[in-house]
Amino acid sequence: MRRPPVARWRRAVDWVVGLTLIFLGLLGGLVPVLQGWVFVLAGLAVLSSHSRWARELLERLKLLWRRVRARATGRSVGDR
Repeated sequence: MRRPPVARWRRAVDWVVGLTLIFLGLLGGLVPVLQGWVFVLAGLAVLSSHSRWARELLERLKLLWRRVRARATGRSVGDR
């Protein structure tokens, strides 16, 4: 089954935007002015709707963030 042309363009644009954001994030790790992690997370968020590896990596980072936040506040991961 062929995808509609709009869906193909949207997917291509999402890949270009997502990979560009990830590249900017990696570059931001080297340049002290940019906050690289923000761009990496945004790129993964864009790509997560099209790629399993991006979705899984984004979920791992979310879990890591929850654990860090829980440790900092003295709560367990399941607490709100």
